[in-house]
Amino acid sequence: MKVVVQRVKKASVTVDNKLISKIDKGFLVLVGFTHNDGMDNIKYIVKKLKNLRIFDDENVNMNLNINDIGGSILSVSQFTLYADTKNGNRPSFVDSMKYDEAEKLYSLFNEELKSTNIPISTGIFGADMKVSLLNDGPITIIIER
Repeated sequence: MKVVVQRVKKASVTVDNKLISKIDKGFLVLVGFTHNDGMDNIKYIVKKLKNLRIFDDENVNMNLNINDIGGSILSVSQFTLYADTKNGNRPSFVDSMKYDEAEKLYSLFNEELKSTNIPISTGIFGADMKVSLLNDGPITIIIER
């Protein structure tokens, strides 16, 4: 499992020119699954997200987590995180989990996030989404398990 975490001032997802979800300060989390991922991976990543200290304290040091700043998470599925570009110019996605399995894990991931009491918004799994964000920093962290 791989997530790309972007600290944002705001982020949103639009599908077919309709606003699906939006957040103000917090994390935009792009989520990808590979073969053999399961609940252990999800629990590990959610714990990391909950406790990740990448928000500034009063001394402008990254010491605060998402709860400390009253932030939200926008979770967006992204199978392309497992793109393999070693051969040729066209990415291979054989390392990405199959659609049906990934959809189930994405749902479980979002349910696990909700159990942290952090406000959660989501994109639509498998949809052609337009994601907008105002990256804060910019700060972007990749977490794998």
